Amino acid sequence: MKIARYYNNEKVIEDEMPIPQIGSGEFLVKVKKSGICGSDVLEYYRLAKMKKLGVDNLILGHEIAGDIVEVGEGVKDLKVGDRVFVSHHVPCFECHFCQLGHHTACNLLHNTNFDPGGFAEFLRVPNINIEKKGVYVLEDDVSYEEGVFIEPLGCVCRAQRLARIKKGQTILILGSGVSGLLHLMLAKAKGVDKIITTDISEYRLNMARKYGATTAIKADEDISSKVKEINENRTPDIIIVCTGALPAVKQAIECAGPGSTIIFFAVPKPGVNIEIPINDYWRNEVTIMTSYGAAPQDLDEAYDWIKSKKLNVVDLISHRFPLNKVGEAFKIVCEANESTKVILEPNKE
Repeated sequence: MKIARYYNNEKVIEDEMPIPQIGSGEFLVKVKKSGICGSDVLEYYRLAKMKKLGVDNLILGHEIAGDIVEVGEGVKDLKVGDRVFVSHHVPCFECHFCQLGHHTACNLLHNTNFDPGGFAEFLRVPNINIEKKGVYVLEDDVSYEEGVFIEPLGCVCRAQRLARIKKGQTILILGSGVSGLLHLMLAKAKGVDKIITTDISEYRLNMARKYGATTAIKADEDISSKVKEINENRTPDIIIVCTGALPAVKQAIECAGPGSTIIFFAVPKPGVNIEIPINDYWRNEVTIMTSYGAAPQDLDEAYDWIKSKKLNVVDLISHRFPLNKVGEAFKIVCEANESTKVILEPNKE
């Protein structure tokens, strides 16, 4: 079967390997659509993982939808022909962290995956992914492309749940790439009517305006002053950082005020430290938090939003490529010019 091997952001090439052989309790998926996530082009992150594993390449891809083409002995409630989304990571539901609601800190979640990855024509889904609620059979009116968004939207659902986003708040979203736009769309669907977004790209700012941002501001402006001007001299209630760019991190810190919550959906690379005006934050009860990944309840929520058709996620797809053009696809994602969601179609020439 055809696969894509990732060596670095400039070297992602098509290759071949045998189709995985499934065992008892497993199944094989023919991948129809596979999204390229922003984390797939975090080169420092990928190179560190390769070093840890002692390999010189990875087969990435975790936002997938496809067809079950083979089912192992003992698999229940799934059959050949089912259209599915499969979560690459699953929590154990039993450890200390899961019991406290921190499912994405679970050791099992950090050490599960499917074989070999979503940038392949076929992948093997281990039994643990089935047992731990990682498989969703898509309903007839949910397309493969909508299925691709279950995982990224699930991550957004988790962040907004942790930050307690609700009507009546003013939200500032720093970064209007795919994750920022999903945050915007979800907050709008929840009834939030004042959402301010930023970005360095006029293309992405226009996308934010299209999806209902109250105001979209060029990131090199005085964001703190602009937000107060728009928000009746008040600071934002929620600040969502959707870019690892250090200027955005500093803007988040500067924009926080009484009762604000800053949630880091994206972070700078390792080794970058930030200064916090902790005395001001103490006096104003400012909250700083992070959100990583998605747990099954977040994926459930994401799937419900997608099924309801209240979020038009497919409109975020700007490019579609067959697997033999994976290098071009990654180049477009890395350049981050006039693009939003880029997806691969592994079984399409």
